[in-house]
Amino acid sequence: MTSSLLERVDWVELAGGLDERGWYQVPGVLSAAECAELTELYVDDDRFRATIAMERHRFGRGEYRYFKYPLPRVVARLRQAFYAGLVPVANRWAERLGLDVRYPAVLADYLEQCHAAGQTRPTPLLLRYEAGGYNRLHQDLYGSMSFPLQVVLPLSAVGRDYEGGELVLGEQQPRMQSRVTVIVPEQGDAIVIPNATRPVSGNRGDRAVQTRHGASTITRGRRYALGLIFHDAT
Repeated sequence: MTSSLLERVDWVELAGGLDERGWYQVPGVLSAAECAELTELYVDDDRFRATIAMERHRFGRGEYRYFKYPLPRVVARLRQAFYAGLVPVANRWAERLGLDVRYPAVLADYLEQCHAAGQTRPTPLLLRYEAGGYNRLHQDLYGSMSFPLQVVLPLSAVGRDYEGGELVLGEQQPRMQSRVTVIVPEQGDAIVIPNATRPVSGNRGDRAVQTRHGASTITRGRRYALGLIFHDAT
């Protein structure tokens, strides 16, 4: 799967989708068997550095666990492959917004920069929601360094394993009311979304638009998802 990922993804089309609407869905990145293998890792305490109960922190209702290094092989390969494909978009967005930052072509080099800045804790995570669970709109910022894109991969099948639980994106443009997008992903798809801001063209040039993401309420069953964040945490 991951060995041919870069060959199967149309990165030009993906970049265009991100520019136009702020997200892009890549179908069939993980097989059902791979989704099941990742889901089974959730109960393996040795794989994780931290477990967060959302309700305790008023983040929502559910739970997520941050992997520790070394990451599971499939997670590490996905993270490396998506970073390599997304870094041209990240650099172009930074240039459009007039930011004095450029991201290196290889994930390992970027993580060296994160670690030098004191951000050393891995951020890829598994999320689990039961019926009634949800995730409030938020941004995944863990320090002074952040990569502008991230990836969500649903590991459960909507309609079979759960109902509800749509991926929700919210955008706040200056002097406008918030815009909300609801995405119903299939098991094994990869949804690329902004981490916090993205450039949007206007009459006076590009402007930074604040974005947040979350999950709507699970109405039945249990939903698992894999989150790929490219910067590490303090």
